[in-house]
Amino acid sequence: MFAIIMAGGSGTRFWPASREHLPKQFLRITSGRTLFEETLDRMRPLMPDQNIYVVVNRAHEEITHRLVGRRQARILVEPVGRNTAACIGLAALHVPENQRDEPMVVLPSDHFIADTDQFVRSLSVAADLSRTGAIVLLGIPPTRPETGYGYIEVETGPGYAGVDTSRRMKQFVEKPDPETALSYLSTGRHLWNAGIFISNARTLLIEIERCMPALHDGLRELAKSIGQESYAAAVAEIYSGLESISIDYGIMEKTCAPIYVLPGNFGWSDIGSWQALYDLRRDQADTRGNLLPEGAVTLHAEGNLVFSDTRRLVALLGVQRLVIVDTPDALLVADLNRSQDVKKLTEILKEKGRRDIC
Repeated sequence: MFAIIMAGGSGTRFWPASREHLPKQFLRITSGRTLFEETLDRMRPLMPDQNIYVVVNRAHEEITHRLVGRRQARILVEPVGRNTAACIGLAALHVPENQRDEPMVVLPSDHFIADTDQFVRSLSVAADLSRTGAIVLLGIPPTRPETGYGYIEVETGPGYAGVDTSRRMKQFVEKPDPETALSYLSTGRHLWNAGIFISNARTLLIEIERCMPALHDGLRELAKSIGQESYAAAVAEIYSGLESISIDYGIMEKTCAPIYVLPGNFGWSDIGSWQALYDLRRDQADTRGNLLPEGAVTLHAEGNLVFSDTRRLVALLGVQRLVIVDTPDALLVADLNRSQDVKKLTEILKEKGRRDIC
């Protein structure tokens, strides 16, 4: 079994803790380890380290090597970000030809999984399904009318290959409005799209050739230099010219390969905002619902999230539902319910010439 861990995201919604040089996957926001390290270690029960391919942006190569440490995972560097189809194609090229029919899980580096054992069991079932030639997506049964996620709609009918819970995918659904999201809770046919799937390198490269011939041509040219001294120069020259498109739009919506969806109940969250982090860690809050760093002081404050990587004392008085992020060179104070809009602040800062703190 193989894995592709996509670690090239920017994580701007966690500004100012996350920056272009330190995106969300490299933050310690759920435990004493980074989200990237947690993702890497979840793969270890399923495969040897050398079967794990980490695709990372050049700007994050150094920190990735440091966090991978003694693990023998293979690090592949993108000179520029070209979205998930190119990222996955690049990694698939590096799988040895005689092992390209082995199951391969593709997953982001910055998600949270509460139940690793159940997650590993779900991947094992999905891997077995993928051996039949299917692409298998992990879908998350919705627990609330979430408007911040894309959904997968599945068809009704019997399970696939003896797995009763699996269903054939009907279509991807864009992020819905609140009323539509509420209706999805009761259909039994809509699941959150976790961005995690299993196929194999051969199938993915074949589907890239069929659905995205221009991308395939670029990857084929790049493949000639793998293992050669010319590889770094070839990546620098060819990769930036590759088509930039997601795997969902580029392949999943066009492929002739069967696509099945396996529901996964393993405590998943993409932690897409400070609000999502608060919801995830709510059980660690004080009696008034405040999530605070050690030493913080509150009076008549309720439901606040404070994140600090400085030694300054943080004190809250009479405030509710705020997110406060204190860093050495930037301070964020925001309505916790509006934390999805933090990304817009970084865009304003860039327009004002303050890319240095983005």
